[in-house]
Amino acid sequence: MLEEIKKTVAAFLEETGEITLLFTSTLSNIFKGKTRVDLTLEQMVKMGVDSLPIALIGAAFVGMVFAVQVATEFVKFGASKFVGGVMAIAVARELAPALSGIIISARVASAITAELGTMKVTEQIDALSALGSNPIRYLVIPRFWACMLMMPLLTILADMVCFFGGYAVAVYAIKINAIDYMNSAQQLLKLWDVFGGIIKSLVFGVVLAIIACHKGLNTRGGAKGVGEATTGSVVACLIALFILNYFLSVLFFK
Repeated sequence: MLEEIKKTVAAFLEETGEITLLFTSTLSNIFKGKTRVDLTLEQMVKMGVDSLPIALIGAAFVGMVFAVQVATEFVKFGASKFVGGVMAIAVARELAPALSGIIISARVASAITAELGTMKVTEQIDALSALGSNPIRYLVIPRFWACMLMMPLLTILADMVCFFGGYAVAVYAIKINAIDYMNSAQQLLKLWDVFGGIIKSLVFGVVLAIIACHKGLNTRGGAKGVGEATTGSVVACLIALFILNYFLSVLFFK
């Protein structure tokens, strides 16, 4: 058992080191001006625009469900006028950033790993290197920029949709006064709550992009390896997201 624990810890530390090296190499190439704008815009469309439907639908229904739970309990204790403020804080700090991160992990990180993994096992990446091209410049940096830029934008849209989804349920289904709902949100929500959530989503985007690219670039074993790398990428991204979410929440909002 101790031997297995030792192997697991060693593998984790080795992979963490490889991810860190990929991150530093990516930043180094960015600072050297090696960013392909055309490829970056293409990835932004794939990761941001194409993710909008599922992100907004998910945000709307999460806000509606949260409003049902919060408003129902608050009404019982005569605190219905605080529902809007609680909804606004919860959405800005946690629900929108976390939901956007989960969607990016499930939809985008898996796609990045599968795409790069397929290129790796079919030796397309080796061919790029043999031709003198930098795989990080052509493959990693555009995806890095796209994730980092689109995550905050998705979070901002999720903030609005989630909040007003909760508004619709609280006001029209549970019959909470609409003016109380909006006044409470205006009084309790601080500007830092919104900015803190956006910063969290930006960090999520950076970490998810690097993990997904690392998993894809290190794929082995043909089609089976691509499937395993994609599954491992989603799991690793979600675990990293949940861990980061806790520490960033403590750092920003404690």
